[in-house]
Amino acid sequence: MRWSGQELQTEQAGTLPGLARLNNLVRSVTTPEFAGITFHEVLAKSALNHVPGQSQMPFGWTINPYRGCSHACSYCFARPTHKYLDLDSGKDFDNEIIVKVNVSEILQKELAKPGWGRHPVALGTNTDPYQRAEGRYRVMPGIIAALANADTPFSILTKGTLLRRDLDLIAEAAERVPVDLAMSIAIYDDDLQQAVEPGTPSTKARLATVSAVRDKGLDCSIFMMPILPFLTDTTAHLDEALRQAKAAGATSVLYTALHLKPGVKDWYYQWLARDHPELMPRYRAMYTTTYAPKDYRKWLAARIKPLIRKHGLERAPEDPATGGVRSAALAQSQPAQNQSAQKHLGLLRTDDGERPRSLIEEELPPELAPTLF
Repeated sequence: MRWSGQELQTEQAGTLPGLARLNNLVRSVTTPEFAGITFHEVLAKSALNHVPGQSQMPFGWTINPYRGCSHACSYCFARPTHKYLDLDSGKDFDNEIIVKVNVSEILQKELAKPGWGRHPVALGTNTDPYQRAEGRYRVMPGIIAALANADTPFSILTKGTLLRRDLDLIAEAAERVPVDLAMSIAIYDDDLQQAVEPGTPSTKARLATVSAVRDKGLDCSIFMMPILPFLTDTTAHLDEALRQAKAAGATSVLYTALHLKPGVKDWYYQWLARDHPELMPRYRAMYTTTYAPKDYRKWLAARIKPLIRKHGLERAPEDPATGGVRSAALAQSQPAQNQSAQKHLGLLRTDDGERPRSLIEEELPPELAPTLF
């Protein structure tokens, strides 16, 4: 599975100078299937990340199986994280992808610790867990199974249509623990979407994924994040976006205006200067800090909120610690959760006495699969 014969000489100078700070490098891989991209396979030391903040569960927790993202969104707020590895936040972020190949095994050990409080865990709050490489590395099924097996609620935010591969597994997990799913679909103009997010699936494909989630009986939010000033903030664009979201079956929409951190702003401005040079003066006047001006944000809220109400897509609660949808676990009683967990541990059987096939157990190592009596 690890693309034998494609290894690089990782000890050569400059291959990945900062990686030693983070993890143990196994090898670096290139393949014609992902032209121009190098994957650096590492052994993670930890899987769960604690996020300080005001989350009420009581903390935010995240898992990031990848670092860097081939979706190549010019506005991606996570770009500065690559500087920790002595890589730049522009082209390197798109083309030098860190893969934590053992993340599910490490996660299983962390979740088994007596002190783990089964707090909701968010995936997709930094780089996308369903970027294209996930089709080859397949780390998400093990993560999902480990979380469900440990009675830990989780949420997934993605632009990746590869989410559909795991929907049966996610649906089974949702019968055990609260699961929240969201697709990030910010741009509903095909040409603009491909220009500013060149490595992502099309808007149409992502909307079809929302419908596939709903067909499994699961809720699915849409994140219209970010809304790009002077490009996607017209009433016509917003109204059409929300119409398409509703038609796809989305259960709610969350939005925010574009913000540009240091390291992101320069990369986004390179794209803007190339594709929309006429907007450069307006952006430079507008983004004197990271966030859009308060007056713009108030203006945008006044424009989009009535449209969200019109289409019946009032926003789901947001977790301030992770930036994702606030976990449904906060509204679910523990007894109900435990009963659901028992069902999928195989302790409750169907009417004919047969225990249903469990996708969760198939993804777990044998020593973690439940023992049946």
